Amino acid sequence: MTFTRNSVLLLAGFVPCCAFGQSTGAQLPDAPNRETVQRICSACHPAQIVLGRGMTREQWGAIVSNMISRGAKGSDEEFAEVVDYLTKNLPPTKASGTPTAQTKAPPRPRNLIDQAGANDKQVVDEDAAERGKTVYIAQCITCHGTKARGGERGADLVRSLVVLHDRYGSTIGPYLAKGHPEGKSITLTKDQIVDLSHFLHQQVGNTLRTGPYNSVLNVLVGDPREGKAFFDGPGKCSQCHSTTGDLAHIASKYDPPVLQLKVVFPQTAAFGRRTATNSRKPVTVTVTTPSGESVSGVLDEIDDFSVSLHDDSGQYRSFQRGPGVKVERHDPYAAHVALLDEYTDKDIHDVVAYLETFK
Repeated sequence: MTFTRNSVLLLAGFVPCCAFGQSTGAQLPDAPNRETVQRICSACHPAQIVLGRGMTREQWGAIVSNMISRGAKGSDEEFAEVVDYLTKNLPPTKASGTPTAQTKAPPRPRNLIDQAGANDKQVVDEDAAERGKTVYIAQCITCHGTKARGGERGADLVRSLVVLHDRYGSTIGPYLAKGHPEGKSITLTKDQIVDLSHFLHQQVGNTLRTGPYNSVLNVLVGDPREGKAFFDGPGKCSQCHSTTGDLAHIASKYDPPVLQLKVVFPQTAAFGRRTATNSRKPVTVTVTTPSGESVSGVLDEIDDFSVSLHDDSGQYRSFQRGPGVKVERHDPYAAHVALLDEYTDKDIHDVVAYLETFK
C-alpha cells in the first residue's frame, strides 16, 4: 500500500485530536450528507475526528482515498458525498498549511504492459498517478467509479478514446476546457491535469491482461434461449456451424472465457483449460494473371502493389498487382469479423450461454 507524504501528514494530523480527548459528543456541521459521513467514517473511528481540520478538496480526496485503500465500505456515490461534505463544511483555514513534499513511491514491477503499446505511449509516473488519484476522487469518482470503469452515470474511461489518445494531458486538458458534457464545472490546473492523466493511464494499464485488476469474470450471464435464436437467426451462425457437428460437446472442450474468445475472435489462438492453436484455418487467395493462369494457395502478404502466397506444393509465388490481375481472397473467418460491427455484448453473452449447454 502506497501513501504520499501529503496524505500521511494529513492523517497524522488527526492523532492529536484523539490523543487529547476530542469529545465524541461534538457534532459535525448540520448539512446535506452528514449522515453518510457519520455512517462510513465511524466504522473505524469517531466521525468527529475531522473537526478542526480545514482542508482543500484535493486534501480531503487524499484522506478518502486512504480510507478506501484501508477497506472503507461504501459506494462510489457515497464516497463522493463524503468528499463534498468535508470540502464544503470543513474548508481550509488560514492557519492550515498544505504540505507539498512527496515521498517517492516504490516502483511497480515491470511486466508485459510496459513492453507493449505505441512508440509514444505515456510512461506512468507513480508519484504523479498517486496525486492524480486524489484529483480523480475529488472530481470524477461519482460518475466514473473507483477504477474509472464507469457506470450508469458515466462512461468507462479505460475505454475512452480521449484517454487512450491522451499523452500527459494533451487531450484530457482540452476536453475538460470545453466544458464537461454533463454540465459539471471542473477547473483544474495544468499540473492537476497531468497528474490526472497519469492516474487514468495507470488504470488502463492495471486493467490489461497482466495488470493487478485482471481476473476472469463470470461470462455466463446470457440467456441460452435468446442465444439459440441469434445463432439460428440474425447471427447466421447455423449457416456454417452445427451444434451436432463441429460444435458438438464444445462446452466440454473449452472453459467459458475461452469459449467466448473463440466465438468473437476464432482466428486468434485461444488459451485456457484446452486450446486449439493448431486448428486455425489459413486465409487463402487465388490469383489470375492476364494470360489466364490461375494460382491458388495460402496467403503470405498482400497490399496495393503485390500479393504473395505458397501454393499446394509449398512453393512461394509472388505477383505484381495491376491491370488484368484478378485477386480473390478467401477468409474463413470473414463472417466473424463482419459480426464485430453488428452484434451487441448481450448477443455475445447469449450465444456463449447457448453453446455452454453442449457438454
